[in-house]
Amino acid sequence: MDIFAAGPIAGILDVVYQFVTALSQALTPLAGSASAALAVVVLTMLVRALLIPVGVSQVRAEFTRRRLAPKLAELQRVHGGDREKLQRTTMELYSAEKASPFAGCLPLLLQAPVLSLVYALFLHPDVNGHANALLTQHLFGVPLGTSFVHVLGAASLSLPAVGVLLIFLAAIAAVTAISRTVLAFPPTPTPSTPSNPLARVLSYLPFITVVFAAFVPLAAVLYLLTTTSWTVVERVTLRRMLGREAGGALSGAQGTLET
Repeated sequence: MDIFAAGPIAGILDVVYQFVTALSQALTPLAGSASAALAVVVLTMLVRALLIPVGVSQVRAEFTRRRLAPKLAELQRVHGGDREKLQRTTMELYSAEKASPFAGCLPLLLQAPVLSLVYALFLHPDVNGHANALLTQHLFGVPLGTSFVHVLGAASLSLPAVGVLLIFLAAIAAVTAISRTVLAFPPTPTPSTPSNPLARVLSYLPFITVVFAAFVPLAAVLYLLTTTSWTVVERVTLRRMLGREAGGALSGAQGTLET
């Protein structure tokens, strides 16, 4: 059952559709035939801007986890053989530090329905019982409702369309590669531990987005490229802004560990 096809969710999706359609019309004098594609980008940026408080919460949670990592490692070393005591002392540590092991998780879960709703608009050919005209618009001659896989499987292969879609897929791959480098925290100041092969494998999971992008319409590809790019810029900016207040705590943790 498609939850976006009926009920109040379909109505909400239709409201978003009407907004992006009006936005596309307003952008026509500026972008011409690319106005619908630009509207997708603008809508995505507006939604991500509204969700900046979620990003702030996530970055604060990152710094909190990094600050407490040495103390958690010490508790693991001392009480690793007694799971009940380890759990109790861990929760006592979080309570004393006025932190939570789930910090950043709730805001992340709250933003998921919002982003899913926007994403669904770029996937569905029908919205609340009527055609999604957004997907019939074009960008560089490629319909926004066309996917890379669909173009490859067409009876008449369109090389220009393949080229356009490949460029966007490559752009998503590039942003993903940048995010793995830019968004990765330096090693947490904890006692030396053996390298974790599984962690290295999991670090490549974000590239699955590129695979998904090959199967979804161009409109959804634009959304994915915009939102991943926003994530990189937002996270780097917030880390710099919030890093000053967390720097002292991290330095203190480093000194405690070295002692």
